[in-house]
Amino acid sequence: MDLIPQSEHNYSNRMGRMYLVALEEVMGKSKLGELLDLTKLSRYKSELPPENLKREFNFANISNLNKGLEELYGPRGGRGLSLRGGRTLFARGLRQFGGLAGVSDLAFKVLPLSTKLRIGVPAIARIFTQFSDQTSYVEEHEDCFYYYIETCSMCWGRKGMQPMGYTAIGILQEALRWVSGGLEFRIEEIECMCMGAKRGVFRIDKEPIR
Repeated sequence: MDLIPQSEHNYSNRMGRMYLVALEEVMGKSKLGELLDLTKLSRYKSELPPENLKREFNFANISNLNKGLEELYGPRGGRGLSLRGGRTLFARGLRQFGGLAGVSDLAFKVLPLSTKLRIGVPAIARIFTQFSDQTSYVEEHEDCFYYYIETCSMCWGRKGMQPMGYTAIGILQEALRWVSGGLEFRIEEIECMCMGAKRGVFRIDKEPIR
């Protein structure tokens, strides 16, 4: 597999560690080891990134892991695993970050759904802006939110005919399920940098689908 060169952008080591742990849960240890070998990240088989907030886990690692998943499982299977990895990443670690820490408090649980979303969606964006080189922000509209990602790792250095932000969709799906108390929301990537867009754009419907 041709690897994507390293970039000047990084996630915190803790985020990288959590993503690898999430992939192991989704794929199993042996399959993750195969993926790490394919993407020349075998060093993480014996020792995961350290549990700290230093920005040392390169964006290209994420792009190569996503590309490797497609190599091993085909485009559809790889994207499905990226989606599941994103959901697991949030469920197993990201929800402990920053502004989402109070979501489990009773005072938050009794808020109207619209208020929960108005607080929760921007809080997710702030986590990435604060703890990585990925700038994310949110715009609210009447029936949806638009979630923007600038300098995206998921398609870093790649070109494609369709969006590649499945890990982000998984993170957002699981985050909104947690914030809302178990509801699911339609989330669609409508612009992707791999297709020539200036930034990744995700549309999040305000009305739950179930």
